[in-house]
Amino acid sequence: MNNTILIQLALMVGVFYFLIIMPQRKKIKQEKNFESGLKVGDKIITKSGIHGKIAELGETTIVVETMSGKLKMEKSAISVELSSKLKEAK
Repeated sequence: MNNTILIQLALMVGVFYFLIIMPQRKKIKQEKNFESGLKVGDKIITKSGIHGKIAELGETTIVVETMSGKLKMEKSAISVELSSKLKEAK
C-alpha cells in the first residue's frame, strides 16, 4: 500500500510538471526572445493598448514615441510588435 501512494504521488508530480511548469517555461522563453528581438523603429502596441514606435532601447526599458509625445516604460509592457506583421501583410 505504501508503494501505491508513492507511485500516485510521483504521477501527480509528473502531470503537474508537464501541464503547468513546462508550458510556463516555454512562454517565458518566448517573451525573452521577443523582447531581445525588438529594435529602434519597430511599431508596437503595449499591454495597456498604447500604439507607438520605439524611439530608444535600454537594457530593461524602452522609450515609445506616440502621437502625444514620448513615454518611458518597461520592455515587459510590450504586447505586440507590428512592424513585421505589417510587412507580411504587404
